[in-house]
Amino acid sequence: MKLNKTNYLKLLALSFILFISTGFLKSDNDIYLEINKAIEIYGKVYKEVTLNYVDPIDPHEFMLAGIRGMLQSLDPYTNFIDEYQQKDIDMITTGKYGGIGATIGLRDDKITIVDLIEGYSAQRQGLRIGDIITKINDEPVSKENYQDISELLKGDVGTTVSITVQREGVPNELNFNLVREEVEVKNLTYYGFVPENSNNAYLKLSGFTRTAGDEVRKALIDLKSKKEIKSLILDLRGNPGGLLDAAIDVAEKFLRKGQLVVSVKGRDSLSERRFYSNQEPILPNAKMVVLVDDGTASASEIVAGALQDHDRAVILGIPSFGKGLVQTIVPLSYNTSLKITNGKYFTPSGRSIQKIDYTAGNKVILVKDNSLQEKFFTDNNRYVFSHGGIVPDTIVQSISEAKPIQKLLAEGMFFKFATMYYNKSPELDLKKISSEKLFNDFMNYLSEQKFKYTSQQADLISNLKKLAMQDNYPSEIIEQINSLQNLIQQYDNNELKNYKNDIIAECKEELAGRINGRIGRIIESLNYDKQFDAALSLLKNEQRYNTLLSVK
Repeated sequence: MKLNKTNYLKLLALSFILFISTGFLKSDNDIYLEINKAIEIYGKVYKEVTLNYVDPIDPHEFMLAGIRGMLQSLDPYTNFIDEYQQKDIDMITTGKYGGIGATIGLRDDKITIVDLIEGYSAQRQGLRIGDIITKINDEPVSKENYQDISELLKGDVGTTVSITVQREGVPNELNFNLVREEVEVKNLTYYGFVPENSNNAYLKLSGFTRTAGDEVRKALIDLKSKKEIKSLILDLRGNPGGLLDAAIDVAEKFLRKGQLVVSVKGRDSLSERRFYSNQEPILPNAKMVVLVDDGTASASEIVAGALQDHDRAVILGIPSFGKGLVQTIVPLSYNTSLKITNGKYFTPSGRSIQKIDYTAGNKVILVKDNSLQEKFFTDNNRYVFSHGGIVPDTIVQSISEAKPIQKLLAEGMFFKFATMYYNKSPELDLKKISSEKLFNDFMNYLSEQKFKYTSQQADLISNLKKLAMQDNYPSEIIEQINSLQNLIQQYDNNELKNYKNDIIAECKEELAGRINGRIGRIIESLNYDKQFDAALSLLKNEQRYNTLLSVK
């Protein structure tokens, strides 16, 4: 039988389709064969070691070690979530948990209350920031069981928890019996007109749980009911992100309906999902600045990237964290889950802002990310770059980079000073304390604590002296080193006075947090915030604002 040209082409096309199909089938069969082999080998190793290792082994912990070791070969966001961590996942997704409304942390290796949420039992019943927790339900706690403490404090709504604390200035331990309540974590920790008599709105967004968009919506409506909003500063600094849906919901409050917010691509390049703004913006025309820093990550970067690419806002601050990966929660057996990276997101201009390449040098991941930093363009044809976080349109540092201030922060001296100061005078009125007195009180406190600032130069001279003595250098050289060492120490002793304003600002912020909680801390911090001041100045300078956004 002879084939005409048409039949020949049909047969060739069919053969090509069969070839491709069998190729895919073969590939699928291969991977499932490899999976089954791996499961069999892993199961045999696990069983053999668990039963026959020289010392008895905890089967559950051994299994967890194997899973975590396996996931560590991927990215840091792909994690196994055991039954004890499920409450944390519920809190991220719902923004609620059963607890007392306190945040704990390690200070000098002691379990310390570092923050309180206004209105909940911990704050209402008299716990204070700086209190050191020694017992929970009469069980001693320390840095050794620090990882378990959050679980001890959280629990079902209505149940009670007993907490014993040490408080500076109080000789005996204090005991508190607290009722766990449904704590709702607010994403929008503060909003208002700043300065108070201006038409500039300020929103401090600290997270992206399910309610983030609704909180922003209510805040904008509330502010608009008071007076016209002519400009807005959206503060995303230190915001670690959260839910993708929440990021889209927040972005919709500022973008025009129909504008692309973000696109997500999975393992299969054909599975791209594109998310558009489906709402009319609440604030369509007001000038806008978004504050970002190296703690701005994930969902925060989605919002900042969308506003930047559509030239809706000027991004101000320092480059963001650079997390361009998307995770999903997969439920497993026995109340466990798997949080797995299953996509990469791209801003409206098409760029990935993922900073760290986890495929580099990784034998487990077969496909490598070979893309370099590329140039993309915003709606107004401004160029932006990929693979480095969200790079601000204007770079402004905020926190003092001075080494003495960084040393004081690292040693927790401002936190300790505020704890002591407030416990001595709980009725403290920050407005009535002069900055000069506060500075002198802080310096006296450092002296009492025997805190000495030692510069890098002093450390180098000290090491030089040790080496010179070890090598038996002549005494006249040792004397010269001693003389230089004394001069540097004298300089270091006076160095803190050169940063008086920074020290006063840090002290006032800590004390404001003790007096008026989170809101007090935020409001006080804005008085000394270089990035916030730069944002205000930019919003007042229409020509520069338009130039940065290439508005004609």
